[in-house]
Amino acid sequence: MTVPDEARLDPLAGISLRERRGASAERAPFYLPAGDEISIFEQAHRHQLAVMLKGPTGCGKTRFVEHMAARLARPLVLISCHDDLAASDLVGRYLIRNDGTVWQDGPLTRAVRSGAICYLDEVVEARQDTVVVIHSLTDHRRTLAIDKTGESIEAAAGFQLVVSYNPGYQRMLKDLKPSTRQRFIAIDFDFPSAEREARIVGHESGADGATVHALVALAARLRGLQDRGLAEVPSTRLLIAAARLIAGGIAPRSACYNAIVSPLSDDPTLLAAMRDLVDASFV
Repeated sequence: MTVPDEARLDPLAGISLRERRGASAERAPFYLPAGDEISIFEQAHRHQLAVMLKGPTGCGKTRFVEHMAARLARPLVLISCHDDLAASDLVGRYLIRNDGTVWQDGPLTRAVRSGAICYLDEVVEARQDTVVVIHSLTDHRRTLAIDKTGESIEAAAGFQLVVSYNPGYQRMLKDLKPSTRQRFIAIDFDFPSAEREARIVGHESGADGATVHALVALAARLRGLQDRGLAEVPSTRLLIAAARLIAGGIAPRSACYNAIVSPLSDDPTLLAAMRDLVDASFV
């Protein structure tokens, strides 16, 4: 029996997480491979290796993990990391209730016990003392120590730790320590080729072919503005959003202004340059 995905705010940690249970390969989220990343991930899962996904924002890292969890028929726990993410947010803590004090597992602990794939999205956003907690799960020990209860949990069969980060902008501010990085095999992601990106945008949005190809060509031009100070270039995710607006009846220029241009920058010079490219793409 398939249980619907659950999107919620974790009551223990106040962190955003999603849990997918009982998915099947037939219901796997759409993912168009670029190379051999699917077979590499499958072998990593088979050999109980932790995986690190590296690539720019919105290039398909999260979708890939969702696809692989369904393909492997494993539960998925997705945790969005942030600066205030503490070790107890992942592992668990004691809660005071009217009938006494009880221990409540955190999302990482639940994943370890149940044999789920645990995905830490943008892991370098978490505090370094939090990242250290995962070390014992990435080597031959495959255990999680809970200091507050004295328990040492051996990961259930099927458990796999997956992390992601964007080396493009995060390396300037923070990065994973070498001692952490070498605990993972790495799969590099980038924006799709024009042909592959068009297929993805078309499939996800339902927009017509001419619109899709115009958006992909626009994205290529906008990504060239990175050398002019654009911190984040348009992701495939933004193209899909614009395509959905257009397919729903919004004028192409307006859709691009609102779904692509405005989310990328507040700088007047960059906004003007991007608007000019949009106007040239949709005459």
